[in-house]
Amino acid sequence: MVEDSAPVENASPVELPRGRYPGRLDDKGRLKLPAAFAQFFNSLPERKLYLTSLDRRIGQIYPIAEWRANEKFFDGFQDNPEAAQNIAFNAADLGADVEMDGQGRITVHPDLRRELGMEGQELHLIAYKGHVQVLTEERYQEQKRQATANTPADLNVLKRAGLR
Repeated sequence: MVEDSAPVENASPVELPRGRYPGRLDDKGRLKLPAAFAQFFNSLPERKLYLTSLDRRIGQIYPIAEWRANEKFFDGFQDNPEAAQNIAFNAADLGADVEMDGQGRITVHPDLRRELGMEGQELHLIAYKGHVQVLTEERYQEQKRQATANTPADLNVLKRAGLR
């Protein structure tokens, strides 16, 4: 009997999960990531993440490689350098490098927790454009109202552009 201990060469990469997942901060300000997100982040070459907010309303968890791409974008954006500087400031002011612990938790910086009002309430985690959005219940309901307000018109626009 031959033992096969070699790694699988054509294993599919772990994808960022689709859909909305619940979350909540514990009493130490840690966010327990749903298993699907923890599996995705653990599959990355670098374990470091960047947790921040660009708009001071919604949190974002970026794989560090994705965040580095944003830093390059800010550095090279010439159409409106002041806008880039302002958003980069928000990200730095509320951001911090984080890593998941062995239980799939990340510690949310106290300034970010306070600014976004994350403590003591249900959070919603949604993958979007290579990162994870962390929305409070208030922000989630706000986005839901906005998304549903023009659904028929928005859907028609996207279908005409090729949405299947």
